[in-house]
Amino acid sequence: MRRISKLTRVAVGVASLGLVATACGGTSSDSGDSGSNDKGLAIAYDVGGKGDQSFNDAAYAGLTKAKDEFGYKTADIEPTEGETDADKEQRLASLAKQGYNPVIGVGFAYGPAMKAVAAKYPKTTFGIVDSVVEGKNVASLVFAEEQASYLAGVAAAKATKTDVVGFVGGVDVPLIHKFEAGYKQGVQDTNSKVKVLSQYLTQTAEEGGFSSPDKGKAAAEGQIEKKADVLYAAAGLSGQGVIEAAAKAKVWAIGVDSDQYKQAALAPYKNYILTSALKDVGGAVYALSKSVHDDKPLTGTQTFDLKVNGVGLSESNPEYAKVAGLQDAVNKAKQEIIDGKIKVNTE
Repeated sequence: MRRISKLTRVAVGVASLGLVATACGGTSSDSGDSGSNDKGLAIAYDVGGKGDQSFNDAAYAGLTKAKDEFGYKTADIEPTEGETDADKEQRLASLAKQGYNPVIGVGFAYGPAMKAVAAKYPKTTFGIVDSVVEGKNVASLVFAEEQASYLAGVAAAKATKTDVVGFVGGVDVPLIHKFEAGYKQGVQDTNSKVKVLSQYLTQTAEEGGFSSPDKGKAAAEGQIEKKADVLYAAAGLSGQGVIEAAAKAKVWAIGVDSDQYKQAALAPYKNYILTSALKDVGGAVYALSKSVHDDKPLTGTQTFDLKVNGVGLSESNPEYAKVAGLQDAVNKAKQEIIDGKIKVNTE
C-alpha cells in the first residue's frame, strides 16, 4: 500500500531561480546497494535534456538550489536518443551505486526503470516527476497541471481579439491531456464564444514531440493562419518553436513549466510571452532533497497544486497587467479552484 506523506511547502518559488553552473556525474553498470548514501542529489533528465527552457531546466533549478544550500556534490545526466527502459534503469542504478541520494528521474518515462531500480537500492530515496511509482523508498512528485492550465485559459480568453486561441501539445499522452483539458475549460468558462484549436505534434516521445522546435513552429504557424492570436504550448523544447512563431506573427504565446518570459534563450521573443503556466518542478526536486538531507525522506505521492503554490501563472511581462480584466479574472479563478468551487477537468 502506498504511503502518503504530508507535503512540505519548501517548494514555493524555486521554479523562478536562475540557472547557473553545471555538475555532472560518472556512470556504472554495477548493481547492488552502495552502502554509502551521502553524496547528494542526482537528477536524470527527460527527453529534450537541459536547455529546454522549460521542464528539465526547472528541475535543474531545484538541483542548483539544493547544491548551494547543502554544499554537497550533485549530478545531472542527459538522456540519449532512442534509449530504452533498460538504458534508463542502468542510469538510475549507476547514480545510486555511486552514492547519490536522492536520485530523481525527471519525467513519466522513468516509471518502469524506477520501479525496478528502487527495489535494488533500499537505502536510497528515489523520486520520479509526473508519475506514480509504488515503493517504500520512492516519492512520486506529481502536479495539478490542469489547474495552472485553467488559469492560462482564462488569460487567453481575456487576451484574444479574434476569439480564436490555440493549444499545442508535444505528445498525445494522458499527462499532456491534463494541460489541454484545463486550458479549454478555462477558456470556455471565461468566454464561451472563443474557439480553441488543438494539435499534438507526435503520438510518441520517440518521434520528437518534446524535442523538436521545428515541429512546434510549424504547428503554431498553422494555427495562426486560422486566426489564433494566443497560443499555449505544453511541448517541452518544441514549445520554443511555438513561441518563435507567435513572436514573428506578433501574437501572444503562453509558456509552460518555467517562467519563459525570464529565460535568456527566449529573450528575443519575450515581449510576446504574455504569461507562463508554472509547474514548480524545481521546488519538488528541492523539497525531496531537503527531506533526505534532514533525515526525514518524503515517500509516497506528493501532490503540488495551487493550494501549496506548486503550480500557478506568471506575471513577469508588464503587458500581463495591462490586458483589460485579465488579472482580476485569473485571481478570482485561482481562489475558486482553491476553495473547491471550480473543479478542473483532467481529460
